[in-house]
Amino acid sequence: MLSKLEPSSGRLLISEPFLKDPNFKRSVVFMVEHGVEGTFGFILNQPSALVIKDLVPELSEANYPIFIGGPVEVDTIHFIHRCYDKLNSGEKIAKDIYWGGNFEALKILLNTNSIAQHEIKFFLGYSGWSDGQLEEEIKENTWIVSDKYHQDLIFSQNEEELWKEVIINLGDKYAHISNFPSDPSLN
Repeated sequence: MLSKLEPSSGRLLISEPFLKDPNFKRSVVFMVEHGVEGTFGFILNQPSALVIKDLVPELSEANYPIFIGGPVEVDTIHFIHRCYDKLNSGEKIAKDIYWGGNFEALKILLNTNSIAQHEIKFFLGYSGWSDGQLEEEIKENTWIVSDKYHQDLIFSQNEEELWKEVIINLGDKYAHISNFPSDPSLN
């Protein structure tokens, strides 16, 4: 088994380089809940073609990108942020990283340009695993669990490099994986 850490809120799930599931190909998932009922998180590096104003008409000037959080309930909007001091709401997931909060207050802050893009990240849908499902996938080396990241990485807009960066952050044992081609048959 590649992963030495157990899944936990605030940790990352990094997909193995040749994962065939198109929903999770070279994905980095930020886990926001992990417990007896399963695991819930957001894919950090799958951008959509949408911005938040496309989905929330009251935010006519808000050009914040929306990412595909996962294949579950893609008709829902979620967000993580690192601006609790401005929003005064949200569930703490990791040091200075929060999930959700008062959406009405958020709309006011967005409309007054009081939140920068590097402080918040929006998602359509989420990624979810039932109790024991993720642990089984980790045993099959589908995922590596990591707590080696910095906040800027979570809120990064450079989705193409994100997977490589988190692999390199795992250390020398894994760094070579970052250079694997996404499709080895093209080699």
